[in-house]
Amino acid sequence: MKKKINANYWFLSGFFFFYFFTWSASMSLFPIWLGQSLHLDGTNMGIIFSVNAMAALLIQPLYGFVSDKIGLKKHLLWWVVTLLILVGPFFIFVYGPLLQKNLFIGAVVGGLYLGAAFNAGVGALESYIEKVSRKYAFEYGKSRMWGSLGWASATFFAGQLFNINPSINFWLASGAGVCLIFLLFFTKVDITLEEEKKSNSVTIKDVLDLLKEKKFWAFSMYVIGVTCVYGVYDQQFPLYYASLFSTRELGNQMFGYLNSVQVFVEAGMMFIAPYIVNKIGPKKSLILAGFIMATRIIGSGLVNGPVLISCMKMLHAFELPIMLIAVFKYLAANFDVRLASTLYLVGFQFAGQIGAVGLSPFAGKMYDSIGFSQAYLILGGIVLLFAILSSFALSKTEHLPELKRQKAVEI
Repeated sequence: MKKKINANYWFLSGFFFFYFFTWSASMSLFPIWLGQSLHLDGTNMGIIFSVNAMAALLIQPLYGFVSDKIGLKKHLLWWVVTLLILVGPFFIFVYGPLLQKNLFIGAVVGGLYLGAAFNAGVGALESYIEKVSRKYAFEYGKSRMWGSLGWASATFFAGQLFNINPSINFWLASGAGVCLIFLLFFTKVDITLEEEKKSNSVTIKDVLDLLKEKKFWAFSMYVIGVTCVYGVYDQQFPLYYASLFSTRELGNQMFGYLNSVQVFVEAGMMFIAPYIVNKIGPKKSLILAGFIMATRIIGSGLVNGPVLISCMKMLHAFELPIMLIAVFKYLAANFDVRLASTLYLVGFQFAGQIGAVGLSPFAGKMYDSIGFSQAYLILGGIVLLFAILSSFALSKTEHLPELKRQKAVEI
């Protein structure tokens, strides 16, 4: 049994690595691609990000319910892998030309693809591996760490490759997608009759009943007011960062290096974060992540120059791992574990996308009208306010029965 546990850990960690490598290679410089290659302004980019969020809203609940309904079967992941292999052809031959010919049609088509492959696809992947980690008793954070390493590996070269030809990154992303076929094929998860009965018992009514729970809405408030804003902050940050250098080519290259270093540090924090969350509890960890996030965004509006802005960006490496691990443990401690994927994709990702739909165009207009620095002060103030409110609203339940009885497998 121990051999199979270790094999699943390594195969799924490898899946994390190449999934995030694909995502990073195609999307880490997405705003720069829109601005420099397609020559779109901040307002139009805000529209694209908003449409992306709206498309994810349609897909995330579906992914969540299907994932809980099929349990530990890999059907949904096979669908996502197929989409990832097509990243290169899609961006080069479909998405880019459509955006230049008709912004609205391009945004809708791109939003549906990006939602299915990344914005909702990542939730399906993360919730699946989190379920496997509970079954085979290894810490999810230690597996998710490899995803951060995959992202960092791609971003290290992304800026240089973009300056040569943006299409190289997209083809590289497709190549990494091919690797996922083999990793998913060799991942073997035993599904017991009891587990199959539990997954089959999930109904639409179970999902709708979540809407009656106050603690679900309290958690959603945290997501909309805190985690959603950091996503909006990140949307056009690469453009702002690149503008701080003498040439945009140098800025693109330096952002690739910064993002890579940040995510390497983030990977180390993914290894440490489970210990922090287990020590202080999921609720306090969520609040801590919120305050770090507010500091990062407000600080980005107060400091000047690429060095200090880089320092602010690096705080993301400490904030995200704590928040991500805390989210899963908070949901496991407070809700029905049969609905783990639905809770993550709807309560966390779906709620975040709702906020992004409304905030992305607003943020885009702020960047164009009052500048990045002033916009960051406003966004950071929103995060700080909701972090304070969430300290009172989130459930105080800190009992983690499933997690306490688990022992991390030797890896």
